[in-house]
Order: sequence, then C-alpha cells, then structure tokens
Amino acid sequence: MFTGIIENVAELVSFEENGSNVTFKFACKLTHELKIDQSVSHNGVCLTVDSIAADGSFYTVTAIEETLKKTNLGKLQVNDLVNLERCMLANGRFDGHIVQGHVDQTGVCSSIEEKNGSWELRFTYDETQGNITVEKGSICINGTSLTVFNTAKNAFSVAIIPYTWEHTNVHKLKIGDSVNLEFDILGKYMQRILSEKLI
Repeated sequence: MFTGIIENVAELVSFEENGSNVTFKFACKLTHELKIDQSVSHNGVCLTVDSIAADGSFYTVTAIEETLKKTNLGKLQVNDLVNLERCMLANGRFDGHIVQGHVDQTGVCSSIEEKNGSWELRFTYDETQGNITVEKGSICINGTSLTVFNTAKNAFSVAIIPYTWEHTNVHKLKIGDSVNLEFDILGKYMQRILSEKLI
C-alpha cells in the first residue's frame, strides 16, 4: 500500500522486451536503499524489484503485458523520469490517501496553466470505464496524490504547488501526454455498491 507522496524520481536507463513482458532498468538516489522482492510504485504502478546492481547504480523491475496495456509504462523512453514511492511504513504518518498501486486507466493531459507560482492541470479520461471523481476528492496521477476540483463526467483539474512541480515528473508533462490514473478506492467501492444496489 502507498500514500501517493513521492519520494524521488528515477531515470529510465534501458528496457528490454522479454516475450510479452518488459524489463526496465532504472537509476535513482534510492537504489542503495532498495531490496530485491520489494514493492515500489513507478508512476503509480506497483512493481517488484527484480535485481540491484552490486554498485547500486541501477535496479530492474518487470511489467507484464496486462500492466503495459493499462498504464503508460509501455510508452516510456530512455531518459524519461518516473515518480517513485516505496510502500508505506506501518508506523509512519499517513500524509496522502490510500493508494494501492493498481492503475485503473490512463488519462490525457488536456491543459497546463501557470498560475503565478502554482500550476493548474486538466485531465480527461474515458468515463465509460466506470470511474468517477468528486469535488475535493483524491486522485492519484502517475503515483502522486492530488486533490480534484472542477470535476466533470470525463475530466477534472488539479493544482500543483511548487514543491510537487519540482520534486516529481509533473513538470515534464506536455499537453497530450498519457498519465496513469488510480481513482479513490473508497469512491470505487461506493460506486460499485450503488450501481449494483448492494445496499
């Protein structure tokens, strides 16, 4: 489980196709703190550390075909940055919101507006997949916990503070870019209950 509070970014060094899977090699400042078989969120996708270089210069993770189809990981290119978060500690503060590392679908960045020290970004998504946002609710974009406003049936906006802009890969986004979206788990349960009239 994660919280959507990004610890660091990792740079994609290389990737290799293995059948329908892809193994990614990343370099980051946290590599020496990672362990093999550890779960780490990459742009909001929970992946398992496969290997770590003896000198700590890189580590590898593998994404299966299903993950590549449902996320933006398959579009990564060498030198791209991904947001990283290790799984939450049971004895730590819960700063973001409940994030599982299971991406629901991708969305598209439709606008980026500088707001005199902060940034407002708008995203669209395919509403036919049954996901929803609510005003002032939570959303996870590329692994980052953010608050939704100006919500619509297939779109929403988020505000980015300078710290988040500088310390995540959000400043690399361009209009038309694909992002990973994980919708609020509490909202998903309520949507399922109400849609199937389970109460």
